[in-house]
Amino acid sequence: MQLLDRHAALAIAPLWRLGFRPFFLGGALFALIAVALWGAALSGHAGLQPLGGLLAWHRHEMLFGFGLAIIAGFLLTAVQTWTGLPSLSGRPLIALFAIWAAGRLAWFLPLPMVALAAIELAFALALPWAFGRLVFKARQKHNAPIVLVLALLAACQALTLYGVALGDDALQRRGTLAALWLVAALMGVIGGRVIPFFTQRGLGLASQVPMSLWLMWSLLGGSLAIAALTAAGLNLQPRPLLVPLFLLVAALHGLRLWRWYEPGIWRVPLLWSLHLAYAWMAVAAFGMTLWHLGLVQQPSLASHALAVGAMGGLILAMLTRVSLGHTGRPLTPPPAIAWAFALLHGATLCRVLLAGFSVYGLWLAAAGWCLAFALFLRHYAAMFWTARVDGHPG
Repeated sequence: MQLLDRHAALAIAPLWRLGFRPFFLGGALFALIAVALWGAALSGHAGLQPLGGLLAWHRHEMLFGFGLAIIAGFLLTAVQTWTGLPSLSGRPLIALFAIWAAGRLAWFLPLPMVALAAIELAFALALPWAFGRLVFKARQKHNAPIVLVLALLAACQALTLYGVALGDDALQRRGTLAALWLVAALMGVIGGRVIPFFTQRGLGLASQVPMSLWLMWSLLGGSLAIAALTAAGLNLQPRPLLVPLFLLVAALHGLRLWRWYEPGIWRVPLLWSLHLAYAWMAVAAFGMTLWHLGLVQQPSLASHALAVGAMGGLILAMLTRVSLGHTGRPLTPPPAIAWAFALLHGATLCRVLLAGFSVYGLWLAAAGWCLAFALFLRHYAAMFWTARVDGHPG
């Protein structure tokens, strides 16, 4: 039976054997194209006009287009390892990816808003089903929170699209910013599992830092609380009452980083990139603390620390390591990838520190982001459509 399964897997084109292949490739390519288009729009050179306008498109697509694609690729691959059950491959994976790709194109087609929403939400609902059915079949209660967060992301996407349909800026902000903190919740759960493990393996340590369940649950609860308050519209204006919540989340992220820290990480790009990206989670929460205290004027600076530095940084770091491991290659990225990491974090600094004073900060941030993902695609793209180098069917 195992031999038959292996032959069946090898008969599938490599691109469609596991979820990370199409979604990492498609998501990274979309990250490059979408931000290039946004940078062109900021410069006054955008020729395309998506439904709802460029700002609504940018808000939606960086989370539900780019971010959700990478989340899908990671989870649909990891769930096979976590549960021991076969994940999507072949035609079902092609169908799911086609739904995602259709959502990216639909913004630029002459469609009614209800059609765009139907296409977008089809993917947002199919993902928790594809992931959750294996989790529940394997009775893995510890992974149930991930299914919950995926379902809440779909709800936030529906709220965002409703705001686009109405032309309501506040609704769009509530949906996208709440979704961003839900992504932060996912990054906290998954980062708490993989960063200590990767650090141990990357430095050859005898053991990894033990997982702190109280830290994990506290950060998950804090991020979900922020997401709920944002979706309800209570986090769109400065409210000193929210200071303790954001300060607590920032401190807990900082405590986690302190527990994980090893001086040797700075010798290994695959490690310092993860730790540095995670640090932006603490920076974002502390930035929101300052905004609620009235000490910072623009909450978007904190939001972009979370979106560009944390989400973008963790995605790029995870893409480079996971792609090597799952294509049977040594965990040694090309030297240019260290420059990609540096460019992305430089882009974050430009967006968070410089953009508040000069439009050049926006342009530099867009350029750094695009160059970072261009370097990744230059060195990794072919891995996704070619077979594993070790002959494994994955």
